[in-house]
Amino acid sequence: MRNETVRNTAVTNETTRTYDVIVIGGGPVGENVAERTRAAGLSTVIVERELLGGECSFWACDPSKALLRPVVARADASRVPGLDPAVAGPLDVERVFAHRDRMSSYWKDEDQADWLNSVSVDLLRGHGRLTGPRQVAVQTPDGDTITLAARHAVALSTGTRAALPPIPGLDTVHPWTSREATTARKVPGRLTVVGGGVVAVEMATAWQALGSQVTMLVLENGLLERMEPFAGELVTDALREAGVDIRFDTTATSVHRDGGEVRITLSDGTQLAADEILFATGRTPQTRDIGLQTVGLTPGDWLNVDDTFQVTGIDDGWLYAVGDVNRRALMTHQGKYQARIAGTVIGARAKEEPVHDAPWGTHVATADHTAVPQVVFTIPEIASVGLTSREAERSERRIEVVDYDLAQVAGAHQYGKDYRGRARMLVDTDRNTVVGVTFAGPGVSELVHSATIAIAGEVPLDRLWHAVPAFPTLGEVWLRLLETHRG
Repeated sequence: MRNETVRNTAVTNETTRTYDVIVIGGGPVGENVAERTRAAGLSTVIVERELLGGECSFWACDPSKALLRPVVARADASRVPGLDPAVAGPLDVERVFAHRDRMSSYWKDEDQADWLNSVSVDLLRGHGRLTGPRQVAVQTPDGDTITLAARHAVALSTGTRAALPPIPGLDTVHPWTSREATTARKVPGRLTVVGGGVVAVEMATAWQALGSQVTMLVLENGLLERMEPFAGELVTDALREAGVDIRFDTTATSVHRDGGEVRITLSDGTQLAADEILFATGRTPQTRDIGLQTVGLTPGDWLNVDDTFQVTGIDDGWLYAVGDVNRRALMTHQGKYQARIAGTVIGARAKEEPVHDAPWGTHVATADHTAVPQVVFTIPEIASVGLTSREAERSERRIEVVDYDLAQVAGAHQYGKDYRGRARMLVDTDRNTVVGVTFAGPGVSELVHSATIAIAGEVPLDRLWHAVPAFPTLGEVWLRLLETHRG
C-alpha cells in the first residue's frame, strides 16, 4: 500500500491528507503503534507537538535513571571491600549532568525521526485534535492547519502530565515537576519534595546524593504505599541514613516565594524554607485539548478501553487509546506492550483477519491485569510484579505469603557487605502458581523478569522447582522461596 504523503515532510500546500492510520502522540508508545501498523502494510502518520520520543526519552525514564545510575553504583561499590575507600568522596556533579544530557540525546530528536523514516512512517509536527470520526486537524508550528483523514483507525497516545494540587500561591513559585527535576542544571541547596511515590523517592535519592538537603512531605504514613510495606520501610531507612528529612502525615497547604526562597506552610501550621519545591503528586491525562468532545467524549478524562485498546462508547471501533492515557499501567514498558498489541490488532481488523482476543491471545493485553513489572531505582532497589499481599487479600483468593531474607542468599554475600533485602512470593494455593513477587535490595532489578515469566506463564510450582538458579547469584532466592513454601 503506497503512502499518500511525502515521508517525514514539512508542511506543504496540501490541505488534506489521507492515511490508513493516524497516531496522535509520538512517544515510545505512539512509535510502537505506528511501527506495527506500518509492518502490517498500513500507511501511517505520527502527529507530535513536542519531541519525538516523548516524556520517557527526554523528561522521565532516560534522564531520571541517568541521574540515579551513578548514585546507585556508588552505593553498591561502597559495600565492596577494596573499592569502598575509592568511592567515599562526593559525586562529580558536572559529569553526572553530562551523562544525563547524553542519555537524553541533548533534548534533540533527530535520531528518532531518522528511525521513523527508516520504517516508512510519516511524521507531522504540530498539535493534533480530533474534529470528528476518523478526522484530525493538525496545527503546525507555522500556524497552518493540515487536515488528516484515517481510513481505519486513529490511535491516541498523548500520555500524561504532572498533576499539581490546588495549593494557594503555587502559580507564583514556579514549582518543579518531574520535568524540572530530571533536567535541572544546578543543584539546589535545599529541596522539598511533596509526595511519597516512585517519582518522589527516586528524585529524593538522586538530589540528596548530588548535594541537596532534601525534605520530603508525605501525606501518607509511609513511602511507596502501593507496594509491599517492607519496600517503603527499607527505602525510608536508606533515605534517612543518607540525610533526607522525611515527614509523614504532612503536606504543604500554601507556598510563596520570598526573594530566592520558597516559604512553605505545612499542614501542622509550621513553616519550612527551601530553594526549590518538587511536587510529585501524581499524573493527569493529556486529553484536555485533543478534540474529544467532537466524538462524544469528555475532555480531560482518562480514556476507557477494552483489552484490544478500542475506546469504549465509540461507534465502529475506529478510535484506540494506548499507553498512560488509558490509565491501565502507567509505565513505559507496559505502554509499549500495549502498543505492540494495538498496532497488530489494527492491522488484523483492517485486513479483516481473525482477532485472537481470548486471554493471552495475540490481540489482547492480558498482562495488564496480572503481570505488570515495576522497578524503583532507589537505594535499595525495589522490583515487583503481580499482586501485593493487600491486593491478594482483597481478591478473596486463597493465598500463601512466602517471605525470605535476601541477605541470607549466597549471591548477596558476594554482592557486598552489610547487604539488606527481602523477598516475598505470593502463591495461589488452589492453582499452585505464583501470582505476585516483590524483591527489595541492591541489584534486584535484574530479578524481576524471572518473576514476570513465572506469573505470565502460570508456571506450576512443581515445574518451577526444576528451574535451577546459578550459584552464587541473587537469583538463588527463587530456590529459597520454594524451599520455604515446601516447608
